Amino acid sequence: MPPRALIIGAISLSGLICAGLALHSARADSGETLDLAEVKAAASAQFDKLDKDADGTLDAKEVRSVMGKKEFKSADRDGDGTLTKDEYLALVEKLFNRADVDKDGTLSVDELRSPSALALKPLLD
Repeated sequence: MPPRALIIGAISLSGLICAGLALHSARADSGETLDLAEVKAAASAQFDKLDKDADGTLDAKEVRSVMGKKEFKSADRDGDGTLTKDEYLALVEKLFNRADVDKDGTLSVDELRSPSALALKPLLD
């Protein structure tokens, strides 16, 4: 089975088939894992899409489709009511590291099933 089918198949459990598509779209290589650089590249592109006013930051309104108020407040490290790209990517890295249970620097098909990996989905779509 090709790597794409393995990843998509793993994520399809429990009605979550779409959750793996964004993670898979982050792929830059042909392996069966995702590394942090691939995930951050996809997240960076998502940040740019969400930044509708092109001011280099995201306010709560711009991100309401991808995170809740509590998650936003937690990611807003300087407490200014906006997320910079660095703050956004720090959240992505935090979720990636939680999902990387074997601490090998990649997310395997099994790790992509975790709640932390699934929480990455809206940050990458």
